[in-house]
Amino acid sequence: MMRAKQIVKKGILIFLTVVLVMLLYLTFKNLYGTKHPQKDKEAEIVDNRVKIGFSLGTLKEERWMKDRDILMAKVKDLGGDIIVQNANNDDQDQLKQVRYLLDQGIDVLVIVPNDLEKAAAAVELAKRQGVKVISYDRLVLKSNVDLYISFDNVRVGELMAKYVLEHVPEGNVLIVNGATSDHNTKMIKEGYDKLLQPKVKSGHIKIIAEEWASNWMNEYAFRVTDELLQQGNAIHAIIAGNDGLADGIIGALSEHRLAGKTVVAGQDADLAACQRIVEGTQLMTVYKPIEKLADVTAKMAVKLARGESLDIENSIFDGRYSVPYYVLEPIAVDKNNIDETIIKDGFHMRDEVYRNSTELYNQ
Repeated sequence: MMRAKQIVKKGILIFLTVVLVMLLYLTFKNLYGTKHPQKDKEAEIVDNRVKIGFSLGTLKEERWMKDRDILMAKVKDLGGDIIVQNANNDDQDQLKQVRYLLDQGIDVLVIVPNDLEKAAAAVELAKRQGVKVISYDRLVLKSNVDLYISFDNVRVGELMAKYVLEHVPEGNVLIVNGATSDHNTKMIKEGYDKLLQPKVKSGHIKIIAEEWASNWMNEYAFRVTDELLQQGNAIHAIIAGNDGLADGIIGALSEHRLAGKTVVAGQDADLAACQRIVEGTQLMTVYKPIEKLADVTAKMAVKLARGESLDIENSIFDGRYSVPYYVLEPIAVDKNNIDETIIKDGFHMRDEVYRNSTELYNQ
């Protein structure tokens, strides 16, 4: 009888122990059940953040630093992440850096190619991994990128030639283009040729030299200009591939006491170029509102990452494929409209632009 009672007691004890364990389990689940779903939700949000890789061929020019900073801010404003790499004008480094970006699990590669053809290998790497590619401002040839975003570079060349011809309807013109590894230089040439060649054929304009500066080196622009002047050539106007080249050109003109007398046109609206414009040593620059370029790129990158339609009407032939082309309009800027464009947009501050000019204190 006693043994039976002990068995019953043990059975009750086991039952109560099981009940207690179940109660503890349910209590634990209820305590943490409201937290874990939130954590899972937060983890899901983090995992769904768009991750952009931005590969720059160079940061040598002032404008590329602006592109980097503005694009980073725009992507973050849209709730995405961005990783930036700078190849310092080295094709192999750019390829290695793209591999690194792909290893980070990026959804979209935004690339400014150092070389218009060699960068196709980087695009191919991305495509193999199913990563969408945006060619930013410079087109990668024969690569079939998902989108090319840039300003109308043919129009850039037209604007420079237009200003030159308005101030020098007859005379000698020197042209110092940027690097042949940048497809934009060929498009710019197409633009200025449209206006200059009819004048060349009529005999009103003589192009005394048409040069191409490797890696956009302003030292090369200085040397070319200086040598032509030392040889006794009269140079009435110069088209510079960008404002960095214009800097070298105007440096050479200064040594020959011709700064401000020879018309110089450039592009990119670098701060130093804007200062030269208000001082009178550079006639004009072609302003490309980088904020618009970066804003569109960030939005398009997010759309590509999410598989959304881009609805791009224009296209451009990359040498093998016709690729979607989002075109932005450049703006010609000289002394007369610099306040209403570059300064009004906040691209440069007025006190910086007019730092060396008495006009700052006259207004």
